Amino acid sequence: MTSSLRGLAVAASVGLGMVLVVPAASAAPSADILIGEVYGGGGNSGATLTQDFIELTNVGTAPVSVAGWSVQYLPAAPSSSSRWQATPLTGSVQPGKTYLVSEAKGTGGSVELPASDAVGTIPMAASAGTVALVKSTELLTCLTAADCVADTRIHDLIGYGNATVRETAPAAATSNTTSSARVNATDTDNNSVDFASGEPSPRNAAGEGPGGGTPPVSAKIHAIQGITRVSPLAGKKVADVTGVVTAIRAFGQQRGFWFQDTAPDADVRTSEGLFVLTGSATPNVKVGDAVVVAGTVKEALPNDDANSTFQSLTELIGATWTVSSAGNPLPQAESIGALPAGYVPTGGNIDSLELKPAEYTLDYFESRESMRVAVADVRVVGPTTEFNEFYVTVRPDENPTARGGTLYGGYDQPNPGRLKVMSLIPFSQRPFPQVNVNDKLTGRTEGPLDYSNFGGYTLQATTLGEIASGGLKPEKTRKQRTGELAIGTYNVENLDPGDEQTKFDRLAAGIVENLATPDIVALEEIQDDNGVTNDGTVSADQTLRKFTDAIVAKGGPRYEWRQINPANNADGGEPGGNIRVAFIFNPARVSFVDRPGGDAATPVQVVKQHGRAALSVSPGRIDPGNAAWERSRKPLAGEFVFKGRKVFVVANHFNSKGGDQSVHGRFQPPNRVTEDQRIKQAITLRAFVDSVLAVDRKANIVLAGDLNDFQFSPALAELTRGGAVRALIDTLPVNERYTYVFEGNSQVLDHTLMSRAPRGVDYDVVHINAEFAGQASDHDPQVVRFRPSTGDEWLDLLFDLFDLIEQAHASHR
Repeated sequence: MTSSLRGLAVAASVGLGMVLVVPAASAAPSADILIGEVYGGGGNSGATLTQDFIELTNVGTAPVSVAGWSVQYLPAAPSSSSRWQATPLTGSVQPGKTYLVSEAKGTGGSVELPASDAVGTIPMAASAGTVALVKSTELLTCLTAADCVADTRIHDLIGYGNATVRETAPAAATSNTTSSARVNATDTDNNSVDFASGEPSPRNAAGEGPGGGTPPVSAKIHAIQGITRVSPLAGKKVADVTGVVTAIRAFGQQRGFWFQDTAPDADVRTSEGLFVLTGSATPNVKVGDAVVVAGTVKEALPNDDANSTFQSLTELIGATWTVSSAGNPLPQAESIGALPAGYVPTGGNIDSLELKPAEYTLDYFESRESMRVAVADVRVVGPTTEFNEFYVTVRPDENPTARGGTLYGGYDQPNPGRLKVMSLIPFSQRPFPQVNVNDKLTGRTEGPLDYSNFGGYTLQATTLGEIASGGLKPEKTRKQRTGELAIGTYNVENLDPGDEQTKFDRLAAGIVENLATPDIVALEEIQDDNGVTNDGTVSADQTLRKFTDAIVAKGGPRYEWRQINPANNADGGEPGGNIRVAFIFNPARVSFVDRPGGDAATPVQVVKQHGRAALSVSPGRIDPGNAAWERSRKPLAGEFVFKGRKVFVVANHFNSKGGDQSVHGRFQPPNRVTEDQRIKQAITLRAFVDSVLAVDRKANIVLAGDLNDFQFSPALAELTRGGAVRALIDTLPVNERYTYVFEGNSQVLDHTLMSRAPRGVDYDVVHINAEFAGQASDHDPQVVRFRPSTGDEWLDLLFDLFDLIEQAHASHR
């Protein structure tokens, strides 16, 4: 804000019914000395710094004398009796340098400000206020934004929080631990654009920081990036960092720009690109600008959690910059072609390991962090998600699935060729493409290489290729024959009555059209009747009624359901949602044996009836008091009868893998911390199976559901130990063994396991969700068709004969 072009909007009535409007004049933004940072939490509870401060910065090219000037402060919501407070200034501010004004000191904090260039005693509020840089020491009198615009003595001004006096719109609120710092070296006279909240970073004219810190280090980008994952200059102030702006992120809370040095060094381990974080403010630069940047080097971790298991992103925060020229050519984007054979080094925390980009893919990517890279004519292996991202593979022959994905077939097969693609192109110019697995991203896609805990290394596209359809279609399985019992399993992803009817309709269509109406379906993630409203509701009858009604509307049978309400908030999932497993079944084809007494806490027991196994309660929960099921869904056992033959079905949903260390994280090999609980759950479930088989070794047992683990995991090994039950996923061709797609890996989470007794087993994973954008659920359902055993070989043959006769009659009707 400067003194030129000041004024107020004036409306005057001219003649009958006519209004003359004089537009408001806008202030010409200041081009030299500006307010750089303000902080009012010094000495407060939780603060590190002991004092409030105001920092000025000279973004011009010549020294500016501030002798006879002042910085002044006004409360955020001034009353008619409010008064400005002032601190006089002396000396001058050199171009590209800062000037520190210390203010009131509190009783808390532990770190002193560096030697101040001016000393004041103003007690600034921690969260909101107005600070003005004034070309006078005389106190201001304006108490509104309009009046302050009219005061020609005000050279620059910031209102933050709920400040009444501000430029255009106030900057974000601050706190005891955050300041408001300028992110635009070019003043726009809009505080909300020019400033962002972050960690206080005061610097005096000598370049010293808190506690008498050293002046900024003059550095090149490759010196900041270094030869390891963590910058050797992390936590330090750097200056004179040069490069050309290659991309801008102008949306979200992680806005900023990438810039890249056009004069790289000869070390392949050091990246020549860097990201400048401006927070919620859009940086005032353009692609092609040559910039000279100063700021603090930060290794950014998710939520600033030092214990995060993900890798960090090297970036500059609290940055200022000058533009030396515009319209410069961008550095050539490096084509990602052949990748190293190895994926990542091992040995614990890999942060400090020297990068070996010729040996490990993750080292290769890290050595190009924030640089321009490109891919061309690549296959999609992970569909577009709700976060506007998809995955491609740069290794087209790497473990391909039968339908164009990339198969995750073992802990030693991380599939390094996967790469996430996002877009920096405004969606108003080009909506983000909705792609499916096996589509092709044709032509050239290029942009800076980013890193995110959600998906790892990411190409942030500034140029996005075209999409060529791969023709993938949702699968449909065949209808069960007359003598076959069909049992399906489907994770319906937090289904509750508050979901859109379209979700119910699509899930119902999956049951009717794609799964061909199985006789029994084990459902996972059924929520209570008001979803995540956390009011103690645990019943799910409305959820199941709405779902079964939708199935009827799609032409399916009138399914009945059985389930047990959990104790409130005891089974994990979304708080208040009370997710559980449930059965739906077609009573025209199969009957459910109801035995009362099953509830959230009562364990089901296996009893002997007429020499055969039976359940003490049906439905009943398996060992619900066992610590293995703490904060997790309890398995639900049900006793069914199909054409006179008894079948025990258990619906399952093991504990989530959330919390396991990532395959692309900083700890290698990753620790699968949630695995121990699933192993215990598998042991408990297997004990139930053994108790049934101990009574009747030829019992028909089906275990179905989302086990949240892989077919090669220890949990599945525990379930299949000794061969009493078999995992049907292992009966499929290897390239068809997947039910879920995560970060571009097609993998198995959902399972159907069976005892040895059933005959004529025909198993199918029906791919209708995981490979497609706009999913009804993130899991694919599956179905097994079989002929249950009576336990008597001759009787089984007789039943088979009856089934064949009935099937023949049905085919001639």
